[in-house]
Order: sequence, then C-alpha cells, then structure tokens
Amino acid sequence: MILAIDVKYNNEEAIAKAVGVLFNRMDKMPERTIIKYVQNIHAYIPGLFYKRELPCILEILKDVNLTDIEAIIVDGHVYIDNENNYGLGAHLWQNLNGAIAVIGVAKTEFRSNKETVIKVFRGESIKPLYVSAIGMSNIEAANIIKQMHGEYRMPTVLKEVDRLTKEENVMPLS
Repeated sequence: MILAIDVKYNNEEAIAKAVGVLFNRMDKMPERTIIKYVQNIHAYIPGLFYKRELPCILEILKDVNLTDIEAIIVDGHVYIDNENNYGLGAHLWQNLNGAIAVIGVAKTEFRSNKETVIKVFRGESIKPLYVSAIGMSNIEAANIIKQMHGEYRMPTVLKEVDRLTKEENVMPLS
C-alpha cells in the first residue's frame, strides 16, 4: 500500500485538516481515507515548512499500520536544495527512522533543488510534476507517479486527496 497525505490550514483558527489516503499503485480511488484535525499549528516560516506540516502528518500515521506501507507521498519536496538539505519529505523519513520511503510530489520547483528532483510529465500536460524521494531512488519514485491511474498531470488518487483536504467541512475547534 501507498499512503498519500495532504494538509490544509485555517490560519485564523490555528487548526489544520490533514487527510491521508491508502491505495495501491494502480488504484483509481483510495481504499481507505483518514481525516484528522490538528490544533495549535505552527505559523508558516519560510525554509521551515516541515515544522508546520510534520505534526499533522504524524497524526495521520497514528491510524495506519506502518508495516503495510511501501511509501508515503507528501505534497512537497524531499530536499530544499541541491546539497540535500532536508525538506518536508526527508524530515518525515528521518522521523520514521528511515523505515518507509518518502516520495515528494510538488507542482512547482525550487530554483535551488533542480538536481534533487525528476520532472515527471503525465498525460498531455506540458507542465511537469517535480518528484523526489528518500529511501528509494528518484527514478523508482518517478516511475510510481508515472504508473498511477489518471490521464492528466496529477494522478487521480492525488487529486482525490487534494479534493478531500479542501472539502468544506466544519473544522472542530476542540
């Protein structure tokens, strides 16, 4: 199984909605969905995004049997530069003691990490996804993203986790 996670923030309430979906590589839709609300989130600090996002991801992981997980996909980068300084994906991998590979899938590139990502073109899109990994090769991660279901730039399951994250639910305050 693969676990994909995305997070949406409500800055006014200092709360986040984290969504995780479990699926197999070729699945059109997730087999299981997990939604968590996380309070007292950190403010966004450029270069330290992981401090905001990682606690939300860890809440999702509490409801997952990690021995069943082949890889975790995060919305973002594994490295923030070409010197392999850790971004969100690598911080997650480190937090998991390297037990599970982490794949970063980003819609935009950083100017300073061009050597740590592979551009993946899907469907007829002329805009790539920027794929990186830790715990597996970038080539293997890029192949997973290429093989995932869907005709468009973004794989169907990743579009679904994004949709669920943005879905207008009432976020509980306590």
